Formats: sequence, structure tokens, C-alpha cells
Amino acid sequence: MSLHWNAALLTVLLSGCTTLIPPHTLPESTLPTHYQQGYGPNTKDAASASAANIAWQDYFRDPHLQNVILQALRHNHDLRSAALRVQLAQAAYRIERSAQLPGVDLGMDAKRSRTPSDLSATGSALSSNEFQVGVGVTSWEVDLWGRIASLNEEALQTFLATNAGQRAVTISLVAQVADTWLSLYELNERLRLAQATQANQSELLRIFTRRFEVGAVTKLELTQVQTLVNHAEGLVLQLQQQRDLQRNALHLLIGRADLIDFNYKPFANSPLLQPLDAGLPSDLLTNRPDIVAAEHRLRAANAHIGAARAAFFPRISLTTFGGLASGELSDLLEGSSRAWNFAPSLSLPIFDAGRNQANLDLAEVRKDLAVVEYEQTIQSAFRDVADALANQHWLQQQLSVQQQAVEIQAERSRLAHLSHERGRASFLEVLDAERDRLETEQQKVQAQHALLRSRVALYAALGGGTQHLPPADQPVSALSSNIAEK
Repeated sequence: MSLHWNAALLTVLLSGCTTLIPPHTLPESTLPTHYQQGYGPNTKDAASASAANIAWQDYFRDPHLQNVILQALRHNHDLRSAALRVQLAQAAYRIERSAQLPGVDLGMDAKRSRTPSDLSATGSALSSNEFQVGVGVTSWEVDLWGRIASLNEEALQTFLATNAGQRAVTISLVAQVADTWLSLYELNERLRLAQATQANQSELLRIFTRRFEVGAVTKLELTQVQTLVNHAEGLVLQLQQQRDLQRNALHLLIGRADLIDFNYKPFANSPLLQPLDAGLPSDLLTNRPDIVAAEHRLRAANAHIGAARAAFFPRISLTTFGGLASGELSDLLEGSSRAWNFAPSLSLPIFDAGRNQANLDLAEVRKDLAVVEYEQTIQSAFRDVADALANQHWLQQQLSVQQQAVEIQAERSRLAHLSHERGRASFLEVLDAERDRLETEQQKVQAQHALLRSRVALYAALGGGTQHLPPADQPVSALSSNIAEK
């Protein structure tokens, strides 16, 4: 029996002696060293902070928005699907990892047989018993060429890529909820302005109707006021329609339709005014979970090449057994009942019609594809940040222009009304001034919220809150509970 265990120990020591995985090298980054000058805050500004180090609870300070995001993280179906995919990848990795060690089974067998007389060497019917108990290893592959190790590495990298992908989904969901929430309250603000304008113009229509009845104004002037009211009413209806659609979009993101208080009024001051440090483009390689996931997929494809290469070499499988065997149950525990067997097998591919070569070619093409996807992910990440910085830069200037335009249009409307009352201008000038004033107020609100949404996009593009998400070895189910504690 010692010979058996010595041979088994030798094969274990030989197992995994080598690997055929090619050396892993990342493609050279083509990212510029800096973002365009003049966009975003000064990286030396002490007030600015890296987005990856700012948890979303600290960036989105409005308590109602925080609650909406929290509910989305708990109930969103896309995030739940991503978490389940992580669990699938983790289970697959555990399966591959278990193949590296032999599976030891405990077996107990009992057999009784009868040989008829015409088949017996003695010419008489014989009955026999066989009892056996022991432990054994069945068809364990000795991983001399690292095939199983390569598959294990591939499964591990796939799991890590899926985990990083789940983190990317989390960041994206937070940004989508914040963006949709801001869009909803943009529509609410625009609707409030439109309804106030509609109320003022309806009162103006009442006054002009009375004046027309007494002959103080003409039919033309009355119809011009009616045109103003109709324009405001049409805008109110359009905004109400858009608001309902935005509510439905927010319901879908949250996963439930009964968790939003639409009567809530957000803070007068924006909760998203904290400056962000865009840092360097190279920071994206570690702060963006989608780039991290792409790198793990590249590593997985590289590991698969090692498994495809190992398929060209001999495959050794081992079957062993050690225990006790006897023809009589009473003699099973006797020292002379010891039994063992050691049965290695060797399989060497000779002709497979090119299947192994095709598998290797396929693995190499998949790696090339993973390289392209990795580079594309990096370029897309850089564009996301560059676009967000550009939007933030120009929208800030547009907002300043819109603020001036609102003040100018308000003064123009006042002067037009005054000139009309004094008979120095026709009501057509008042009509034009009121229309332009309403349009300018709407544009200002749109510019304000577009600026806020650009900051949300920048936060997500920089990998906002990455450092505060659960690490890869932490159960994914702990995500919502950790958030709730904060």
C-alpha cells in the first residue's frame, strides 16, 4: 500500500509543473497626458476632490434624491441581474478550481454471486461473496501542462470581470437615477413657470374681454391676448406630458412605482456643486470599473490560450483505490484483507481533423478581440470625461448668458406694457415680448439643469464612488445593506 501512496504523491508533485499561458501584456495606452486646458476645476484646487473617492451619498446631498437612489439600488432589475451574474461566475470559478485537486470518495461494496454448474470449473454450482471498503480517486487529471490551471485562471478572470461589471452597473444606475430625477424636477420647474404665465395671461384675457365688451379695445387686440393664453396652455400640456413620461422612466429605474414622492420640493441651492478633480486620463485605468472589467476579460482570453495549447500534449488521468476486501464479511477487518490498485492512463492526440489547432486559433482571435475591446473601452471612457468637461464648461457660460437674457426680456416686457398703456406701441409688441420672455425663462431652467446633469455625467465618467463600493471578495448581496448603513 505504501507503493500506491508514494506513486500518488509523486503525481501530485508533478501536477501543475508548467503553464502554457502566454505572458500577459497590456496594449500601450493611446490616451493623452491631460484633458483639454480650461475645462473643469484646477487640479491643484484644495476644494476639489477625486470622484472615485466621493461616495454618492456625499455627492448627491439632497435627502430625497438619496432615498430614491437607495431604493433603486435595492429594487432595480438590471442591478439584480448583474449581481446574479456575479454569483454565476463565482460558482463557475469554484467548479474549475475544484478540478485542480483530486476528488476522494469513500466506497463500500457488497456483492454475492452464483455460478451455475455448467459454467463452473468444478462442475458444481458455486456461490461467492465479495465485500470491499476503502477510499479512492477516480479519473483525476494530472495537470502536467497546466491545462486545468489555465482554465482555472480563465474562470477567475471571468469572475473578476463580471464583478467589475456589476460595479460599473451600480455607478451607471446611480447616475441614471440622478439624471432622471433632475430631468423630472426640471420639467416641474418649467411647468411652474408656464402655469404662472398662463395664470397671468388668463387674467389679462379677462381684463381685455371686459374692455372689448365696452369698446375700449379692438377685436384684433383681444385675439392677440387669446393667442398668448393658447400658447401658454399648449406649453403647459406639453410639459405635463413630458413629466408623466419622465415619472415612468424613474419608476422603471427604481423597480417599483410606489416609492417616489412627487410633491417633494428639492433644495433651492443645487446639491451637486461640489467641484470634482478630473485628474489625469491615466487615472481612468483604475477608477473606471468598465476598464477594469475589460482588462480581466483580456486576461481570461489570454489564459484560454494556455488551455488550448495544452490540448496538444498528452493527458494523464489517475484512478486509485486503497482499502479492505474480503470474501467473507467477518474477515474484512483482518490485516490480510488490505487491497489497493493504481491505474494511470495516458491519452495522446494523434489525429483530430484539426480540432485542437482550430481551438487554438479561436482562442488567439478571441484574445485579439479582447485587446480591441479593451482599447475601445479606454477611448470611450476618455470621451465620456472629455464630453462631460466640455459640457460643464460651455453650459456654465450659457447659463450666464441666459440669466442676462431673462433680465433683459423682463425689462422689455415691462416697457412694452407701459408703452401700450400710454398708446405709444401696439399690443403686437407686448405679444412678442411676452412670448420671448416665456421662452427665455424656459431656456434658463433648461440650461441650469443641463449644467447639473453634466456634473452627474462627469461624476459617473470619472468612476464616481468606486472606492466606496464593495471589494471583489465581498458578497454582492451586502451592497444594499452597506449603503443603508451609511
